[in-house]
Amino acid sequence: MSALARVVRAGVGRRRVQTVVIGLVVMIAVTSAVLGGSLMVASRGPFDRAFSQQQGAHLAAQFDADAVTEAQLAASAGVAGVAGSAGPFPNAELNLTSPTGNPVPPLTVVGRADPGGAVDRVDVVDGRWATGPGEIVLATGERLRLPPKVLGQRWTVSDAPGSPSVTVVGLARSASQTADAWTTPAQLVAWTGPDGPRAYQMLYRFTEAGTAAQVQAGRTAVQASVPAAALDSAVSWLDVRREATGETVLLVPFLIAFGMLGVVMAVLIIGNVIAGAVSTATRRIGILKALGFTPAQVVRAYVGQALIPATVGAALGVVAGNLLTVPILAQTDRIYGTDDNGVALWVDAVVAGGALTLVAVTALAAAVRAGRLRSVDALAVGRTPRPGRGRWAARLTSRLPISRPVTLGLAHPFARPVRAVSIVAAIAFGAAAVTFAVGLGTSLNRIQEVEDIADVQVGQPHRMPQGGPPPGPGQPPGPGQRPGPVQEQPFGDPAAIERVIADQAGTDGYLGTARSEVTAAGITGELNAVAVTGPDAARYYRMVSGTWLTGPAQIVVSTPFLTAAGKGVGDRVVLTDKGVDIPVTIVGEAFNIDDDGMQVVTDVATLRAAEPELAPSMYYVTVEPGTDARAYATALTAALDPFGAVADGLNHEPDEMIIIINALTGLLSLLLMVVAGLGVLNTVVLETRERVHDLGVHKALGMTPRQTTVMVIASVVVTGLVGGAVGAGVGVLLQRTVITEMASSVGFRLPDAVLDVYSSVDLLLFGLGGLVIAVVGALLPAGWAAKTRVAVALRTE
Repeated sequence: MSALARVVRAGVGRRRVQTVVIGLVVMIAVTSAVLGGSLMVASRGPFDRAFSQQQGAHLAAQFDADAVTEAQLAASAGVAGVAGSAGPFPNAELNLTSPTGNPVPPLTVVGRADPGGAVDRVDVVDGRWATGPGEIVLATGERLRLPPKVLGQRWTVSDAPGSPSVTVVGLARSASQTADAWTTPAQLVAWTGPDGPRAYQMLYRFTEAGTAAQVQAGRTAVQASVPAAALDSAVSWLDVRREATGETVLLVPFLIAFGMLGVVMAVLIIGNVIAGAVSTATRRIGILKALGFTPAQVVRAYVGQALIPATVGAALGVVAGNLLTVPILAQTDRIYGTDDNGVALWVDAVVAGGALTLVAVTALAAAVRAGRLRSVDALAVGRTPRPGRGRWAARLTSRLPISRPVTLGLAHPFARPVRAVSIVAAIAFGAAAVTFAVGLGTSLNRIQEVEDIADVQVGQPHRMPQGGPPPGPGQPPGPGQRPGPVQEQPFGDPAAIERVIADQAGTDGYLGTARSEVTAAGITGELNAVAVTGPDAARYYRMVSGTWLTGPAQIVVSTPFLTAAGKGVGDRVVLTDKGVDIPVTIVGEAFNIDDDGMQVVTDVATLRAAEPELAPSMYYVTVEPGTDARAYATALTAALDPFGAVADGLNHEPDEMIIIINALTGLLSLLLMVVAGLGVLNTVVLETRERVHDLGVHKALGMTPRQTTVMVIASVVVTGLVGGAVGAGVGVLLQRTVITEMASSVGFRLPDAVLDVYSSVDLLLFGLGGLVIAVVGALLPAGWAAKTRVAVALRTE
């Protein structure tokens, strides 16, 4: 073994704390970067990946079976621009009833012999495909809200002759969302009666389908190849994509923020650790040069001492990052229908290579500086700060009415200002990570709370779907519920129902809604209008700006509506309802994601000019704190029975995307805090070893082990407090920036209740969190310093 190799091996073994810290810091930094990088790659277009994996249909077309033959439809696959097709598949709209007797919304049931094919390869996620009579496969994901353990249940096809039973044999997902359910073609013919299904479905892939114009060109070519009026409707994959990618874009700014935190912290900590390791070895470098080592050999020796543990740490970090990525990606795969394992080899290579390059460059810069010193100068440098540094701080702290060990510790950071700044930066990023994580989680939960204000829904029995009721105010349409107005029948005596709700024990407030369709000047297409009534309607919406409704001729809308109309709060707009123009004033902007933010909320009296008989068809009730919502719903249903209404508890389970983001937030925050703590640990170890002679003098003069521990811990108090304060401020700024970008990426502005989530006590605790990180990182070297014997400490110099 060469002399250089022996020096490297001895350095790695002798500086065990630094070796372990370098390895752990690199491992955690690489783990965070691999996790964040892999998720950023996976979050960029999960719908597109699922669509590609399943050969999704660029156009799902519905044809009238009376106007076209199967042969003609099959021939349409040969028109110019069509790259592939599937079908024709018979399909029909059917009503099914669950085993509990509750009807579900009408389902688009397609007769399909198998899930494969050249286009729209349906993914069977549970169970199997329907192959015989009396079997059905239901769509999962965002198409249909399913009760738990639906597999094997026997449902009833209420529209079929004799209302036959059907067994759910599988759950499947179509990236193209071409059906709510599938069965065999023969079974569908049997269910639709003597005349059979009156519609065919054809699925097409085009050679060019990246824009709406290209999809429309393909549709025109297909339509020209079949008899006139044969095409009933067609759905572009771009529309399906827009609906499916709403939640995906939330992950991108979130992951970018955490990725930047991790990278910057890794640079600071790794640079601090490597530079500290080399700087504390300046005297040893002088000895090596005196023994004949050249500057180049000295540089290679110390770069090697840094790269050995860093390489081990990088390898372990790649493995750990991939192991953490796989289960998280399994959740997003389940949501979006992709089958990625999350492991991206190029991400592993880039992250590991980048970390090792960072270590090598940092070590090289520090070692070159030390390697250029003459042997005499390197030996004369010693381990203590230059005289005079920090004396003003020592004199100032000595006047404080506290023990001398504490004042010595408080003054110490000012003797090494550059190193103190690096500790402050490390702690600040750790505190920022915690502040950001808690704030982001709280903001997301408050968004969920806006959707979950109502506890009970009152509707008519035939409109209560299995698995939960239609969405309430501020809630997106549930799976299986189509966007747009729900065709609900108004109550015959809404005043009586309102009296029952108000008189029911446990009622805290309620909102009545009546739905209609209107148009607005300057906006193309029909809009869903929700006319509200009730004394507590304002509590069910969160205002971004303006005020809530105070009477008729007023509306409250969301950001997308204002953007599309080119209007602002206070402007007037004309609504048209049933041919009647209704001038209204926009009095407020609310955070309301229904209908992609294009919903109009107004008072019932506003629309009665066009619809005199307009009345609520649904009520949303909030119960008093401590009231059991299900027991309340049962009692309210009994009271409403004479009026033909029923009450049902609303499902308040958290959104899966919010669960994933909260889990990632906690995990990445923990990793960043550990990295910050290791940075403090390494720095305090270096400083303790540099001051070992001073410690020996203090102990010889009577300083006890307990006082020594207090002095070392006190040396990180100032840096911990400053780092915590800076980190808390950065965390608040980061939280507001990221959550605002997450909302603006989907076209919304957020109310202050979602943005302002920190109280004064919270900020104080986050600031003190920096002190906790610093103290925890200093405990180990403080214990080592306390145990050092006086003779050993003095002999080291």
